[in-house]
Amino acid sequence: MSVMTGRELARTLGPLGVWSMQLRGADRPVVQDAAAELNELGLRALWIPGLDGKGVLEDTENLLRVAPESTVALGVLGIWGTPAEKVAHEVARLDLLHGPRTVVGLGISDPGSARGHGQRFGRPVVSMARYLDDLDAAPTPLPAERRLLGALGPRMATLGAARTAGTHPFLVTPRYTADLRAALGPGPLIAPHQAIVLDADPDRARATARAGVGMFVGLPAYRNNLRRLGFDDDDLLPGGSDRLIDAVVAWGDIDTIQARVRAHLDAGADHVAVHVLGSDDLPQATWRELATLLPSLADA
Repeated sequence: MSVMTGRELARTLGPLGVWSMQLRGADRPVVQDAAAELNELGLRALWIPGLDGKGVLEDTENLLRVAPESTVALGVLGIWGTPAEKVAHEVARLDLLHGPRTVVGLGISDPGSARGHGQRFGRPVVSMARYLDDLDAAPTPLPAERRLLGALGPRMATLGAARTAGTHPFLVTPRYTADLRAALGPGPLIAPHQAIVLDADPDRARATARAGVGMFVGLPAYRNNLRRLGFDDDDLLPGGSDRLIDAVVAWGDIDTIQARVRAHLDAGADHVAVHVLGSDDLPQATWRELATLLPSLADA
């Protein structure tokens, strides 16, 4: 069976996709109906968090089944909870059933996650490279063109460019995208996660944003990357300053959301995975509004 090259993957994903925790638990009819609607709307890149791996491949299979023209991407799977050989075997099995429509984003997580699975964290880039080696050595290898790294720092991003299709960074700005494209050159795929709040009230929108992503501001990997982007201690307070929140979360009306997505694309992103904040339910009304942006982004 033929597989996608990196540039074909960029074309397959298109400029806009959805990232959603609510698409986990995809054995539920309500989730399957929502995924089928996204497929019909043309939002055919479905990103789901892989977390420690529990249940994610089963969810992937359900989504592939109900959204037959869509690609399902894990954004991202922590490398400590699922052996590389199992990931490669399961993706190969899904390929036989549904075609090569699964993309595996990989993340290093943190030392606590490694210890929780009886492993040693080590040096992040070395540990990730070893996992990629194991994917290559599996009886059914996972092709480099079907995997991404949830990279933030320059060394992990360089590894992603060399050993995978590219990167899927989290909690970043268009400036980060531009700097990353300049560093990696034109080849690797860059598919940033972009959190959004479809609400034009500043206080309410920022509160929603902080509830959705504010916790990550306190985590070392994200703090280090935000400092590289020019944020300082005044910004890195619990939940993040207004300046930081406005930079990493697009809030406002649909035109404001469109402008942020286009800013990433203009900065060199191939694809933007949009994460709707503010609801524990499936945000289908907002997804329908996002779908209206597809024609204007097609040539971005």
